[in-house]
Amino acid sequence: MKIIGIIGYKKSGKTTLLVELARELKTRGRTVASVKSVSEHIDLPGTDTAKHREFTIQTVAVSPNETAIFYSESKKLDEILTYLNADYILIEGLKNEKTYPKIICTKPGESAESLMDGLEICLVSLEDKVDIKRIADLVEDKAFKLPGLNCKVCGYESCYELAREIVKGKNTVDDCKSLNPDVQITIGQKVLP
Repeated sequence: MKIIGIIGYKKSGKTTLLVELARELKTRGRTVASVKSVSEHIDLPGTDTAKHREFTIQTVAVSPNETAIFYSESKKLDEILTYLNADYILIEGLKNEKTYPKIICTKPGESAESLMDGLEICLVSLEDKVDIKRIADLVEDKAFKLPGLNCKVCGYESCYELAREIVKGKNTVDDCKSLNPDVQITIGQKVLP
């Protein structure tokens, strides 16, 4: 599973870029999942699901075509990722995550400087024509996710430091010893992390 973040301030084109990128990756035969950070409550007013959610800490809605899981608490990204199974996961928002590369979106006259943390692989502005094929090529080449364990076995103090070096091209994901252990434990054909 490869991950790329799409970050920016409100109305900077994040959702539009995510949808176009997902469409392009899908045409290339890739499976794509997405995670969207929202600043408000996820609201389903007037539905039976909303009635369930009033008094439960977890609610699962199942239909013939889809399943949704609602928690009455915020979950960390790594907990959410265990439920996803796709070649690429596109994450909108979550600016402060430091274990995967990011695309920064800006609107005209807006500076990207405050969003830069050394993990950016490109900047996209609403005022420019976006070459989605080129961005998809970049994503296929640069997307990754480190575990955030900060184990220091790679020689860096944190996964964030290693991630910045991977984005710069000085290291690779193979340098993460947690993702590439010398010993693997398999239970029921599933490798344990």
